[in-house]
Amino acid sequence: MNEEEETLHKTRQGFEELCRALNMDEEASNDAWKNYENINKNYTLEGSELHWLACALYVACRTSVPTVGKGTAEGNYVSLTRILRCSEQSLIEFFRKMRKWQDMADLPPDFRQRTEKLERNFTVTAVIFKKYVPIFRDIFRPPSDDPPRAHRSRKQRRHPCTVAELFNFCWILFVHAKGNFPMISDDLVNSYHLLLCALDLVYCNALLCSARKELLNPAFKGLPEDFGSKDFKPGPGPLCAIEKLCGLHDGLVLEAKGVKEHFWKPFIKKLLDKKILKGKEETLSGFLDPANFGDSFTSIGRVYEEHVLSTGSLDERIFLGDGANEDIGTPGACYCAVGTENRERPTHNLHSSQTASALRVSTPLTGRNLLTGLKHGPSDKLAGTLRACARDPSEAISNRLRDMSEAFCQNYESNKEENNSLAKDIGVKYFRLAEALYYKTLEAVINQEKRRLGDRDLSGILEKDVFHRSLLACCLEIVIFSYRPPGEFPRVIEIFELPPTTSTR
Repeated sequence: MNEEEETLHKTRQGFEELCRALNMDEEASNDAWKNYENINKNYTLEGSELHWLACALYVACRTSVPTVGKGTAEGNYVSLTRILRCSEQSLIEFFRKMRKWQDMADLPPDFRQRTEKLERNFTVTAVIFKKYVPIFRDIFRPPSDDPPRAHRSRKQRRHPCTVAELFNFCWILFVHAKGNFPMISDDLVNSYHLLLCALDLVYCNALLCSARKELLNPAFKGLPEDFGSKDFKPGPGPLCAIEKLCGLHDGLVLEAKGVKEHFWKPFIKKLLDKKILKGKEETLSGFLDPANFGDSFTSIGRVYEEHVLSTGSLDERIFLGDGANEDIGTPGACYCAVGTENRERPTHNLHSSQTASALRVSTPLTGRNLLTGLKHGPSDKLAGTLRACARDPSEAISNRLRDMSEAFCQNYESNKEENNSLAKDIGVKYFRLAEALYYKTLEAVINQEKRRLGDRDLSGILEKDVFHRSLLACCLEIVIFSYRPPGEFPRVIEIFELPPTTSTR
């Protein structure tokens, strides 16, 4: 056996061990090995062979297979998280390798799109989790205040939930909801509002439960004024703290209420109707009661895991684990709070000294500071400047924006299989934000040119169609990046048929 054959033999042994650890079926294993061999013959695979084999296995697992009476289903229900852990590969490294593997294997566009969507979802969730920790810490007591839990028999395990358990429960509820709405799962702002809905629901349920004072942070600014009194009783009717949470943590009230009404509430009612959550459907409450919480916690974890396996999604409970940084591939102290293997054991991270401001979502439009007070049209100063030109470009600018708006909204669909009317609504919202940013930027450009050129007429510059189209395209890219990191370039310039060199210039 020569050196090359010996290397391949060792790789094969490592592959078989990986397949046994994953309990991989024979057909998927054979397909993965065959594809690995073919690519290994034609390309130099740098780094760990096991990492490349994990890519081959993931592709084999996500191949559509026929089912009895239901058309096709994706893959064989092997978790991506398990593939990565067994191959000792971080998630970020997997995405890096997977992009290369897709090119080498010449995988079809639909598979590439699913992988890109998976990566965008992960990017959004990573940002959202950094925001989740300080908000949760603001609302609830630190886990160190949890009373010690005595061991109980199965029949006796009807105890009030702890802060540590509540942290996990709220996150799993959020990621399960997010995974069920593909249209907003990679949308940063809407996902953030979905998180606020989850925190609103859990906070309001905590107010209603008997252990409220053991769970809630007495310094939280959103508490009712009489919360500290012995005679405190929550008011009648459904509770809602979404406005207070938006005010304290940079949410947009109208958008958050829209997400709550159209996505969150129907989803929670569905969980209650299916008895996944135990509580009162009419008020969306009661699942933190000692008689209900244990079953609700177990059930939501089970159905989320089933969803992850059936869709090939990333198990976003990965952020809760003690080894989150190693699993994800990020340096520094992790933001996790409670390990999923032992949900009663809080770690130091949830009550670390990190401040909320240090973890703020850092995207250009978060908080809307950039567009505060702006309208979807030129300011009075800009309108006056345009009218002062030898040839007033105002009408041409307005007509151009109208035509570009129609073209963008007609072509903007995040996913052809999803709700087209919702895609159009999102397209309209993105364009209106970009339009406000366009006028703000145009005014800044004109002011800079006037400082440079003095009193010279700017008609020639402002009549250049490609300048305005490129500026609007750049504004749209910024807006889309803010909502759907890492953005969708070059989608916008393709819609407007702009050369990439022109838009970057």
